[in-house]
Amino acid sequence: MKFSKLIQFFYLNLNRKITLMLGLGITLGATFFIFSSNKNIPIDSRPNIIYIMADDMGYSDLGCYGGEVNTPNIDQLAANGIKLKKFYNNSRCCPTRASLLTGQYPHTVGMGGMVGPTQAAIVEGPYQGFLNDSFPTIAEELKKVGYNTYMSGKWHVGERPEHWPLKRGFDRYYGLISGASSFFEITPAERDKRRFVLDDKDYEIPKEGHYMTDAFTDHALGYLDQQIKDHNGKPFFLYLAYTAPHFPLHALEADIAKYEDLYLQGWDKTREIRYEKMKKLGLVDQRYKLSERPDVIPSWENATEKKVWARKMAVYAAMIDRMDQNIGRLVNKLKSNGQYENTMIVLISDNGACAETVHTKLLNDPSKKIGERGSYQIYGESWANASNTPFKKYKHYMHEGGIVTPCIIQWPAKIKPAKGYSDGIGHVIDLMPTAMELSGAKSPNLAGKSLSYLWKNVKKPERTYCWEHEGNQAIRKGDWKLVKEFQETYWSLYNLALDPTEANDLSGVEAERTKAMMAEYAVWFAKVGARPYKKNVGKAE
Repeated sequence: MKFSKLIQFFYLNLNRKITLMLGLGITLGATFFIFSSNKNIPIDSRPNIIYIMADDMGYSDLGCYGGEVNTPNIDQLAANGIKLKKFYNNSRCCPTRASLLTGQYPHTVGMGGMVGPTQAAIVEGPYQGFLNDSFPTIAEELKKVGYNTYMSGKWHVGERPEHWPLKRGFDRYYGLISGASSFFEITPAERDKRRFVLDDKDYEIPKEGHYMTDAFTDHALGYLDQQIKDHNGKPFFLYLAYTAPHFPLHALEADIAKYEDLYLQGWDKTREIRYEKMKKLGLVDQRYKLSERPDVIPSWENATEKKVWARKMAVYAAMIDRMDQNIGRLVNKLKSNGQYENTMIVLISDNGACAETVHTKLLNDPSKKIGERGSYQIYGESWANASNTPFKKYKHYMHEGGIVTPCIIQWPAKIKPAKGYSDGIGHVIDLMPTAMELSGAKSPNLAGKSLSYLWKNVKKPERTYCWEHEGNQAIRKGDWKLVKEFQETYWSLYNLALDPTEANDLSGVEAERTKAMMAEYAVWFAKVGARPYKKNVGKAE
């Protein structure tokens, strides 16, 4: 080769390398690539990210959190990664989902309350009932930096088509736009309010063979398979939002049969057994006093219709069991696709157990067995109290029973299995900044902070979190928590380091701290645009 040709050869190849490096650098910062044996397509080495949300699941329902429900797949995720003692949600469906998607407090993005009906006039602001498009979603930000973005499950942060998932950054979507629904069908009574959607079109679910938890997983697995077939080399983000175990109580009879006899032991015994198991697991210790059974709940000994109550809890357990089976399917798919090691999976619930009283007569067919298609039942405060062992209160309230969820984080490539349960603290607003850090995306101005400190051996940061929903209010600052219920005129103060189940109100002996935290909360309340609550605004979902 002549000297001039040699110089030209080196120059062209050097130029190509510089161009490639600049392109990768501009697009993905410091991200590294490897090359696939398939068509020499560059494979992005950033992690896939899966956020799984259960709906209305109590703190102690999972086997690895003290429950008797059979959850081997979730328990294995917990054994392989990190499981937090306390991770916070926003105590209600819509506000929690809004925070997961945006990394902001719900009022900031228009979801201080519940979703707004499509026929109502839009009143923009903290309670507008859909996500404010001035704040990007996690899907929009990840899509900018090369992620495929998928969602399957319950949306519930915007009813109008212009607020649906594909308008907020998701490439594909299958699921329920609205709140609670039959797991087997969309009934005539629900049809005007409950919309199933595939991508951005209404979708008619099959008349037979449909069970919502299975269907959500089917479509999620289909998206992952399609990505492999497309050979596009991109990482993915999947938001898998199950409706289980939210009412109505619907499950497959084969799953229900595992539990029906078990729950004849009653809610008192179930709660005691869970509490003892939690102590053996190391999840709770002597600081966690088992909260008292509320007076409105009869002892199991004095309960009537015991077989009916046992059946209700058996169906509820079966719903969680089926969700666990489907999470096992998801893990197996990741393994078969070669994606398992470099996928971070986070599992949480949107709020604590549900003690809501729901009028079911219009939807329930009394000739149907509880759990069957056509039935429509709830499991009530009696069982919700067991689901939230050892805490008091439930969904909607700002006591720990309403806002604490199990949280499991697994990422085999980067997170070593942790012994025991982490004392680290997190909040659903922290999930978006975590994804931003792992993806290399530039974080917008988020209220949350990344959870990566949990696996980087960094000192636990002291955080301040605030809540407001329909007049229920709270602030946690470090180990101290101030909380007030809608119907109360006073605030209660708890030292969660010493009293994690909120048994001893210290507001009287810690008057100055109480006053200072109330003042700090008032600043937050004004900043996010929260407003004094008027009774009977909002609805159960």
